[in-house]
Amino acid sequence: MEKIRIGIIGTGSISHFHMVGYRASSDIAQVTAVCDLNEDRARAFAEKYGVPHVYTNYEDMLREAPLDAVSVTTWNNAHAPATIAALKAGKHVLCEKPLAMNAMQAQEMADTAKAAGKLLMVGFVRRFAQNTDALKAVIEAGDLGEIYSSQVSIVRRWGNPGGWFSDKKRSGGGALIDLGVHIIDLARYLAGNPHPVSVYGATFSRLGMKPDILGVEKYKTADYDEYCDVEDAATALIRFDNGMVTYLNVTWVDNAEDSSKMHFSGSKGGAQLEPVLEIYQDRHHYLNNIRPKLQYQGIDMEDIFTKEIRHFVTCIRDHSPCRCPAEDGVWLMKILDAVYESARTGHEVLIR
Repeated sequence: MEKIRIGIIGTGSISHFHMVGYRASSDIAQVTAVCDLNEDRARAFAEKYGVPHVYTNYEDMLREAPLDAVSVTTWNNAHAPATIAALKAGKHVLCEKPLAMNAMQAQEMADTAKAAGKLLMVGFVRRFAQNTDALKAVIEAGDLGEIYSSQVSIVRRWGNPGGWFSDKKRSGGGALIDLGVHIIDLARYLAGNPHPVSVYGATFSRLGMKPDILGVEKYKTADYDEYCDVEDAATALIRFDNGMVTYLNVTWVDNAEDSSKMHFSGSKGGAQLEPVLEIYQDRHHYLNNIRPKLQYQGIDMEDIFTKEIRHFVTCIRDHSPCRCPAEDGVWLMKILDAVYESARTGHEVLIR
């Protein structure tokens, strides 16, 4: 069988992790073209990885390059137009999270994929982490009973990446749409993907970039600058149709220590996903903490992207069910829209 021919649209930081994944799946996939608005960056990427075709316009790439599928790893505001163009050109698509700038765009992307008969997979890469797989197995076996609440949090003390991330026209928002996507999705995914029904949320823009901080380094995007018109932090209470409630707290910049915490409460037991996977149950009249032995506690970036890319190309080759379907990306965008709307109005927002 011939290899699946891949194009990458956008050659910023995250595209390199996609390339790691495609190289690990070189037995069934090959990256044959790349595209970026910045020609120098695109050519440097192509030279580094030995990609033969380079473009600065994705429409040209989709029309001219020999492709079966693409990864969309652009600014958020290009996710919808690039994905829709690729689907209409007959290509399968792996689109980075968040799927779009809003739920309306996300639904159009999902509808286009269905009409074209092509796979649209959302880049929910943390679904492929070893700790996620382990906890998913515990929950699906019924060991925790009914999951009725979850508390998910990522706190960064000084973590605004700047550049396009902090420019609302290109990103759609700040900490919520960047980091909140991951942990809201994990809360849904691990609980069996219940549908959200309402949100009460708030966002905060009090601390900004803090460009004068000394003594520590932070991640900066490839086009870094200090302009910022997005939120530092967001918090929300999300209700689902199965009765579960998720408490969300996410920050880019906060007067607190860095942390990542995810806890799930069930009728038979509970579990902590991060910082270390641990299961909490009562056994033989004693309280038990069970810590599964894993190769990776937390996240290994190359490992999860390698698994994600392998899943994408395998789904294309075998026509097998996708773990991260477009529908899940649409529901996630509905939640994000509702948090931002609730923050704007100060009221609970219903989701339909």
